[in-house]
Amino acid sequence: MAESTTNEDRVVTSVDELKELIGQELSVGDWVEITQERVNAFADVTGDHQYIHVDPERAKQTFFGGTVAHGYLTLSLLPMLGANRHGIRVNLNGKMAVNYGMNKVRFPAPVRVGKRIRVHTKLIAVDEIGDRAVQTTNLQTIEIEGEEKPACVAETLGRVYF
Repeated sequence: MAESTTNEDRVVTSVDELKELIGQELSVGDWVEITQERVNAFADVTGDHQYIHVDPERAKQTFFGGTVAHGYLTLSLLPMLGANRHGIRVNLNGKMAVNYGMNKVRFPAPVRVGKRIRVHTKLIAVDEIGDRAVQTTNLQTIEIEGEEKPACVAETLGRVYF
């Protein structure tokens, strides 16, 4: 994916200003390496110890050529990947912001252990919910360094409550 063209110093503070950005990439996160230790820890927490994730020798025999991150591990990293991002910041001065859910998630390509990933965030909708909340819909694309296909494409929903 191309480098972000967003304005690093811009902070959006109003719903009207945010609506003007619909269809634009807001930010790009920093690169994060996927380590075998992280994959093993996720396997321990979830109980998913499938060999393609935790057995490097056996996984070498597959078309992956080695161990790969769980798709749900990749998805679960969205908050961390988005925490260290560069681009437009959104601060609507709400009382609380929450993850509201997802509309769609796909895992087009595996993340091989040792690879680096980062997230690109594109704003695709802003919906006012009365005068108490705003819901944003973002297209989150997790890029794998040096690879054509992304690891994950997720349409996420966030809400800011006033």
